[in-house]
Amino acid sequence: MLARQNPQLNKNGELIHLLSTEGLSREILTHILDTASNFVSVSDREVKKVPLLRGKSVFNLFFENSTRTRTTFDIAAKRLSADVFTLDIGRSSTAKGETLLDTVANLSAMAADIFVVRHSESGAPYLIAQHVAPHVHVVNAGDGRHAHPTQGLLDMYTIRHYKKDFTNLSVAIVGDVLHSRVARSDIHALTTLGCPDLRVVGPQTLVPESFSALGARVVHNLEEGIRDADVIIMLRLQNERMSGALLPSSQEYFQNFGLTPQKLQLAKPDAIVMHPGPINRGVEIDSDVADGPHSVILSQVTFGIAVRMAVMSIVAGNEA
Repeated sequence: MLARQNPQLNKNGELIHLLSTEGLSREILTHILDTASNFVSVSDREVKKVPLLRGKSVFNLFFENSTRTRTTFDIAAKRLSADVFTLDIGRSSTAKGETLLDTVANLSAMAADIFVVRHSESGAPYLIAQHVAPHVHVVNAGDGRHAHPTQGLLDMYTIRHYKKDFTNLSVAIVGDVLHSRVARSDIHALTTLGCPDLRVVGPQTLVPESFSALGARVVHNLEEGIRDADVIIMLRLQNERMSGALLPSSQEYFQNFGLTPQKLQLAKPDAIVMHPGPINRGVEIDSDVADGPHSVILSQVTFGIAVRMAVMSIVAGNEA
């Protein structure tokens, strides 16, 4: 019964869409991470391709600006040997008033197999998933403030790569948690994978107490929040999603919540520092930290290709 209630799963409990990390079991999350590990080495081959999606058509529908995510999805699909089409939204029919579902219906008529969707409205990928044919799969590349599941999964892959086991970790997510779809995806995945000590850290205006209901400890002091942490995930200030003055200034924010080499010493000696990007140097993170020995930010980008390959290969292999 639960499998039918989750729009991401078929009646057998298999993944057919990736819309959110919320509601996915530890087994499914682990299966995605294990599959991704098989794809990491593809980047080192002379011919960087495997034939798993040969003959399939992947449509990238990015209704919101993106460079890193769109590029890694594009690379991932091509390495799976798919035919990849990226819609120029600014010149598409949606800019002329066509509805989202009409756009998807027309593209479906062009024999689409996978839609990768980024949209400013929370829930847009869910809406599309409800209206596509049974053989078509939807992957959420970020919707509003709701979810960014592949970023969450590549974060989990990165943590597992460096720390091996989630069940004895202290993880701090620092910054603009309120507006962050990445934070929500990370929180759901970390709690499902058994992280026992999860902290969300930032000013009260950006880290409301309500996040404790998701299984995280709310902390409004950076030093307390990162003390003895194994993993620190820094978030950028999402000014484009803020309404009103939630912060006095970026300089004051950096003074109180920016991660510097001095503050980083409060964490475990082997702590890793992550960031979903793009980085605002001197706002949420000091350049000496972003480029320093604790940073695994560029590894996240590399692992992101393998994780997105894993997600697309898994959903495409399961029938609705």
